Order: sequence, then C-alpha cells, then structure tokens
Amino acid sequence: MVVRLPGVGDRRQKKYIATENPSDRGAILLDDEASPHARTVRAGSLATALRPPSAPRAMKRFERLGEARTPNGTLIALYRHDGAYLLRADGVELMSTRRHLSEDRLAEVACAPLQEVPRARVLIGGLGLGFTLRAALRQLREDAEIVVVELLPEVIAWNADPRYGLSAAAMGDPRVRVVQDDVIHVLRANPAAFDAIMLDTDNGPDGMLMSESTPLYATRGIESTVAALRAGGTIVYWSVGDDPAFAGALRGAGLAVRTLQVRAHNTAGPMHTLYLATPKA
Repeated sequence: MVVRLPGVGDRRQKKYIATENPSDRGAILLDDEASPHARTVRAGSLATALRPPSAPRAMKRFERLGEARTPNGTLIALYRHDGAYLLRADGVELMSTRRHLSEDRLAEVACAPLQEVPRARVLIGGLGLGFTLRAALRQLREDAEIVVVELLPEVIAWNADPRYGLSAAAMGDPRVRVVQDDVIHVLRANPAAFDAIMLDTDNGPDGMLMSESTPLYATRGIESTVAALRAGGTIVYWSVGDDPAFAGALRGAGLAVRTLQVRAHNTAGPMHTLYLATPKA
C-alpha cells in the first residue's frame, strides 16, 4: 500500500510503504523520494504523523508581587512565575529560587571552617532570596551569630512574608540578626568583628547593575572588608562571572585568593564565580 502525503515546506512527496519483511510486521518505512535515506517507524505512528499540529500552550505569566527603588534609582522587583520567585534589577534577573546552587556554595565555603568554632560570628552582605542565609544556618553551631545586611527594607519584608515561603523561618532563628543598611557602612563600623564575611550584592564586581555597589568592590571597600575580619577570618565574594581584574585587586590588598567556579543549578545553567580571600600571614 502506498499513501502519498504533501511534503512539509516544499512540493516534494513522502510515501509510506508497508514492508513485506516478516521481521518488520506492523512497521512502516518512511521513504523520502528526494533522499536516498529511509527510516522505519511503527504503524501506530502513521496516525500521529497525519495529525495536525497542536496549538501552542499559553505561556505562564510573570506576576509582579512588589517593587522598590534603590537610593540611586534602580528598580528592584519581586516576581512569581510558575511557582518560582525571582528578583530583577531594571529588568535584569539577579536571582531565582530555581537556580541557587552558587548562593548555597557561598555560605558552605565561608562557614565550613567554622562548624566547630564556639560563638562564631559571620556577616552576609545582601539578603537576596535567603539561600545564603539558610545555608549558613545549616553550617554553624547553635551559639553562632549571623548578621545579615540588606540595603532595601522591601527585600527584607518580602523574605519575611510567610505567603511567599522564602526566609520567614530562617529570619526568625535566634542566631540571625537582620540589619537594614548599606553593607559598607556596617563593615566600617565593626572592625575585627567577624570570622567570615560573605558578600553577594548586586551581580558582584563583574556585573554591577546598581551604582550603590561600587564602593564595596573598590580598593577602599576591600580594605574596609579586610579590617572587619577577626584573625584567621575568611572573605568570600560572589560574582556573576569571572573578573581577573578584581582578583588582582584582592591580591593587591594583601589577600591570598582562590577562584571557584560553581554552576547556578546542580545540572545546568551558567557558571558563577566565588572568590575565596584570606589575609596573608
């Protein structure tokens, strides 16, 4: 039996020929007359081949839940999309609840040496969607203190809102203190105060979207961060991408630097960069 069908996108004909090979009973050979190649498909797939294409599924909309302005005018917005939450700065995605492995690693790298240290005190610069905070809580003892510094009160309120399921429980942990301020101010006001400092503001030194972040990654900002460390302490910076010039600036400030590449997601997504910096002895 031969069934002739119009070719897709041109005038060529395709034919489906029932094979006579007993080993191919129930199979149909698809033969393109314009090509020497052929392939065998199951007979049941003929109906599928003849079926008209289905209508495209409607895309799920992005629901804007709230917005805020930084002091210099950048628009920060919280969205919900298909069960996930994300933050955008002037329309550019900063972070998402679907891709947070590098934020987890930020805390794991910084806090791993402190797991058995009594009364460890650490600082997280940038609350984001709370993943670094929650990872730090998993690493540290019950007598530790975690100071989280966030510039925008709206970001703090979004994380504390139980309707969104972000960080309400973590922020209520007795080890946590949330400070609404610019992190550079807190660092300068607290010399020799922290065993580890984790900085994830904006998109890091390689992809800054907010001008408020500039002083933190400049030479004086690096010096202020180093001054806020206790002896033997560690600084870990998160960055959307690799920035050799920034790594050089850290070394110029007397720091030993390791560069770690971490995926945004366990199995896929872009590579992000962590700079692990420790004062040289």
